[in-house]
Amino acid sequence: MVTDIAKFTLRTDAEILKKFRYVADYNGRSANRELEVLMKKHIAEFEKEHGKIIFD
Repeated sequence: MVTDIAKFTLRTDAEILKKFRYVADYNGRSANRELEVLMKKHIAEFEKEHGKIIFD
């Protein structure tokens, strides 16, 4: 059992979520996986501009 998986609740407009799920399906991903891919891309772009994020 994986213990380092965090859960996150997102509140958004129903139409946005419906469209997001459509895009995720188009990309062959679940909505969860699509969001994870987008988050990783966003973090990579941020770190490219501002430097690596390091936690103590």
